[in-house]
Amino acid sequence: MMTITAIIPTYRRPKDLSRCLEALKGQNRLADEVLVVVRDTDSDSWAFLKEYNSEPLKLRTVTVTVPGVVAALNAALKEAKGDIVTVTDDDAAPHKDWLERMEKYYLSDERIGGVGGRDWVYWQNKLLDDGTSNVVGIVQWWGRAIGKHHIGVGTAREVDLLKGVNMSFRSNAIAPIGFDERMKGTGAQVHFEMSLCLALKRAGWKIVYDPEIAVDHFPAQRFDEDNRDRLNETAVINSVHNETVVLLEHLPFIRRIVFIIWAMLIGTQEALGLIQWLRFFPSEGSFAWKKWLASVRGRWQGWLTWQGSQ
Repeated sequence: MMTITAIIPTYRRPKDLSRCLEALKGQNRLADEVLVVVRDTDSDSWAFLKEYNSEPLKLRTVTVTVPGVVAALNAALKEAKGDIVTVTDDDAAPHKDWLERMEKYYLSDERIGGVGGRDWVYWQNKLLDDGTSNVVGIVQWWGRAIGKHHIGVGTAREVDLLKGVNMSFRSNAIAPIGFDERMKGTGAQVHFEMSLCLALKRAGWKIVYDPEIAVDHFPAQRFDEDNRDRLNETAVINSVHNETVVLLEHLPFIRRIVFIIWAMLIGTQEALGLIQWLRFFPSEGSFAWKKWLASVRGRWQGWLTWQGSQ
């Protein structure tokens, strides 16, 4: 049997945090410790935790002064004692067999460094009907990342990427790596998971996605530049920057060149290249123009960050 540390970064969402902790109380296999990471200025969360009855959880708090999920997770890693560290968001509720299923994978194969699963997304209290996908968590040859963890179906399989709301890692695998402090943003820091997962893959570890390892996810308000439901140019720049840094870091030389050409010429709906801008411009006008400019700035800033870290 292994020991498990469950990590929950939180910020100003005590009602969501309460639901998450209650779900951890209901686990078939309880965590050996639960670390809730709280910003020093987050009076709402501190007030909630002061009154919260955490039994039977072995709950500890970790204080962080730097904004962003990366700083929160790295602070928790320094305190974690478990052989396995699991991560979920405060706006998620793990299913009762969440920890039990994860642990079985680590016990079955010592080469497995990361395990994650599906997040069933509830948007405005209704289950999101977004179809299903057998393709989950991969980086295509030319650098396009496909997530779709929230609609993954089929059997367990090795993947390139896990999703931050539902992931776990072998402690001795991630201890030398940690979470990437080059990621931009003051909250969600989009693509931070990609950086860690691709680093694990390069180090020779297996990463497993099993859709039966599940959490219910209730996307809540964010208190940073990424507001989920509307364009924020800073959020686009940060997201594209982070993706660019990670892929330049981990793709081999030829694939790196192909990625740069593809990203600038084509891109995706989230990070527009020239062709995507031309595609959306007739219907979105200045909105598409601003998003394309933000994407270009993000690519350039990502290139500079990557170059500076070589």
